[in-house]
Amino acid sequence: MHAGDDADSLDRATRDFLAARPQLFGIAYRVLGSAVEAEDILQETWLRWQNTDRAAVHEPVAFLTTITARLAINHAQSARVRRESYVGPWLPEPVDTRHDPQLGAERAEALELAVLLLLERLNPVERAAYVLREAFDYPYKQVADILETSEGNARQLVSRARKHLAAERGERVSPADHRRLLEVFLAAAQTGDLAVLEDVLAADVVSYADGGGIRGASRIPVVGRPHVSRYLVAFAPRFWPPARTRWVEANGRPAVLVSVDESPLALLSVDVSAEGIDRIMWVMNPEKLLPYAAALSD
Repeated sequence: MHAGDDADSLDRATRDFLAARPQLFGIAYRVLGSAVEAEDILQETWLRWQNTDRAAVHEPVAFLTTITARLAINHAQSARVRRESYVGPWLPEPVDTRHDPQLGAERAEALELAVLLLLERLNPVERAAYVLREAFDYPYKQVADILETSEGNARQLVSRARKHLAAERGERVSPADHRRLLEVFLAAAQTGDLAVLEDVLAADVVSYADGGGIRGASRIPVVGRPHVSRYLVAFAPRFWPPARTRWVEANGRPAVLVSVDESPLALLSVDVSAEGIDRIMWVMNPEKLLPYAAALSD
């Protein structure tokens, strides 16, 4: 083989990888709930692709997808152990979806922070099956091949994931209603208006603050309308006066970036059903917040 052939082969390998990259990232991110970990998976996929006998690969995208999905599942299995020692509630790492609303997928499924949080409670294989089928529209036969299981089992995995999400999440509201409720909630939280907070929160609302152990973030989720509304009123006088807020988009939904002295302090997002706001998510861990804030200024 000539050096030129080698260079041509690597050029073609690079083109194939870059063409598939948005989709590969979208799969790994949804399975792991972390953009940083998804990038690590893609790095490993690229190394394996370079060292593969590519002449024997007829469908590069299918091959790359399989490597990425399997690596993400393996990583998720070890991540589960690490997350057991995580300080306080764990929330997915937010991503800026302004430029790619579907994040590499056919549909924007399994992208909202609340959905990724619920998927985290499934085992990694169920999660991957759901992502490949619902977001990327892969036929069950291909899902089964990637996961090294039968087509019947692939259907069961996806069905279990769907049922889990349906049981945990009521009917969602329209994007306009979602934005309106977040606006009302933000104003009431800032002013400590207990009556309005109680009006917009669902009875079984949960507030999660992911600080990764930083000071000021609640180490346990706050549960139920009376507790959450009183908690918000109690910390309003300390939290909001020095803060500036900016409307942003995170994971396909409107969100609010809270900063103090130009430094990001929290990303606030909510999950809304017909009952009202049922999940409040405060991403405060700098390792998750700072990359997201940096992406906004790109």
